[in-house]
Amino acid sequence: MSANLEPVEIIEGGEDIFEQHRNDLMEMFNVLPFHEKWQHVWDGLKQPVRSGVHKWAKLQVLRLLSPAAAVVVPPLLLLVIMLIPKPVEDHLTYDVKIVDPALSDILDEKEEPIIKKDIILEPVEIDFKTPDVPQPEVDVLTPPKEVTSQSTLIDSVELVKCPLVMRNIYAAREPGARAAQLARFDATETDISVLHALRYLKKIQNSDGSWGKNRVAMTSLALLAYLAHGELPASDEFGATVQAAIEYILGAQQADGLFAGRDGHNYTQPIAAYALAEAYTMTRIPGLKDATVKAMLPIVKGQNLSGGFNYNLKPSARDDSSYMAWCVQALKAAKMAGLYGDIPGLEECMSRSASGFRSNYGERDGYGGFGYTGKGHGNSGMTGAGVLCLQFLGVSNSRECKGGLSGLTKWAFNWESPMPGSFLYYMYYTTQAKFQEGGSSWQMWDRQFSTALIKHQNVISKSDSGYIDHNGVTHAIGSWKSPAKKEHNGGDAVMDTILCTLMLEVYTRYLPTFMVVPEDHKGEEEIGDNRDDLEIDFG
Repeated sequence: MSANLEPVEIIEGGEDIFEQHRNDLMEMFNVLPFHEKWQHVWDGLKQPVRSGVHKWAKLQVLRLLSPAAAVVVPPLLLLVIMLIPKPVEDHLTYDVKIVDPALSDILDEKEEPIIKKDIILEPVEIDFKTPDVPQPEVDVLTPPKEVTSQSTLIDSVELVKCPLVMRNIYAAREPGARAAQLARFDATETDISVLHALRYLKKIQNSDGSWGKNRVAMTSLALLAYLAHGELPASDEFGATVQAAIEYILGAQQADGLFAGRDGHNYTQPIAAYALAEAYTMTRIPGLKDATVKAMLPIVKGQNLSGGFNYNLKPSARDDSSYMAWCVQALKAAKMAGLYGDIPGLEECMSRSASGFRSNYGERDGYGGFGYTGKGHGNSGMTGAGVLCLQFLGVSNSRECKGGLSGLTKWAFNWESPMPGSFLYYMYYTTQAKFQEGGSSWQMWDRQFSTALIKHQNVISKSDSGYIDHNGVTHAIGSWKSPAKKEHNGGDAVMDTILCTLMLEVYTRYLPTFMVVPEDHKGEEEIGDNRDDLEIDFG
C-alpha cells in the first residue's frame, strides 16, 4: 500500500486543520514501510516551515532519532572528556640546607680568646623570698586530638638575615632535625647530658606539676627546657611532665593576666609569658593562645617611655637590663607565635625595646658592654643579655651589638675559676649571643662551655637514680650546682640545672638567625664603670 501526500497549501486556519488530522497522519505513518516513511518525512521537510506537513515531518525526525541519540551521544561525550588534556602540575623540589654559622669564618686561623685576669663583673643579688601565697588550684588542660608526637624530619632552613622574620626558628627542635643539627656541630654528646637533666627534673617535679621555691617562674623555666628539646604533651617519656607544668602555670594565672605567687620584682610575668608563648607555638592548643595574650598585655603596657622595662612592669626612668632581657625574650616568643594581631602594640613595643638597651650601653678601652641600670663596658655582667636581645630585636649590625660582642671576646667559660657575680646567669645569655654570632668566636666558646658542662654535671647512675621511664627502663639522671661562691639562687639547684640545660640545648633551641658582618670596632670615648648591684628576685 502506498500513499502520496500532495503538497499542502498554507491557508488561514491551516494550523487547526493539521491538529485535526494529526492522529490520522500518525496512524498512516505507522503502517508504511521504513523507506517510504523517510520519503514522506523528506518530502514534508521541503514544505513551507509553517505548514502542518512540515511540522509533522519534524516530529517524525525527533521521534525516530531520539532512541539513537540516547545510545550514541553518551559515549561521544565520554570520548570528548577523555580527550581533554589535563593541566600539568609543576612539582617544584627545593634543596634546603642549614648554613653553618661558622661558614664565613671557616678559613680563619683559630686563635685563643683574649682573657684578661682583671675582669670585675658587677655583683649579683638574688633575693629568694617566697611570698606566703596559697598555691592555686590547677585546671585540667586537655590537648586537642591533633596534638601528636613530632617525629617527622623537618627540613632545616638557611640562615635568614632578617631577625624579625625568623622563619622556622624552632625547626631544629624536631627529632630528625635535632639529630642533624647536633651532628653538624659535633655536639651529639651534649644530648646525653640534656637527657640526664630532663630526667632529673622530671624526678623532682612536685605533684602539682611545679618546681622550685618560686614555683611559677621556676616551672616556666623548666618548661622552656623541655620545649627546647622538642618535648610536647604527647611525647612518650616527658609528655605528662610537660602537660603538668603547663597546667600549673595556667592554673596560677589570674583574670588580669598576672600570676599568683609571683616574686617581689615580678620576674615571674615575663618568664611565664615567654614559656606560654613557646608552648602555644609548638602545640597550637587554643587555651594557651588566650593565656599568652593575657600574660603579654601587662608587659606591653608596662614599658618605659625609653623603651626599657623596670621591676614589676611599673614604668619609670629605670631601665633594668636583667628585667628587660626577659621581657624581650617574651616579646620575641609572642611574635614567633603569630600573636602580633592579638596583642595591641606588640610590634611597636619590640621596636622601642632596643632603645632601652642602648641607654645602658657603654665602652671602655675599645670594648663595649651593657650595664645593669646604667652605662656598661666590656666587663659588665649583662653584656651577653644586651647583645642577645639586640640580635632578637633586629639590630645585630648596630654599634651597640657589635661593641658588646667585642666585650664578650674577653670572657671565658671557666668552671674551675668562674667569673665573679652570677656566673651561670651571665653564661646563659653569653652562650646564646655567641651562637647567634657564629664564626670563630662561637667555635672557641663552644669548645669551652660544652666541655665544662658535660664534665661537671653531677650524674647519678641508672642503678642508683631510681628513675624509670615510660617503658620501665632505668636511666641515669644529672644536675648542676654553680661553682660560683655566691650565685644567689637561694641554695636551690633547680635553677642552676635549668640554665645549664638551656645552654646545652643552644644548638637546637633556635636556629642561628644572624649573619654578622665582621667589622673592626674601636670605642671613641671612655665610659665610667657601672657599680649598680644586679638584683634578681625570683621569690
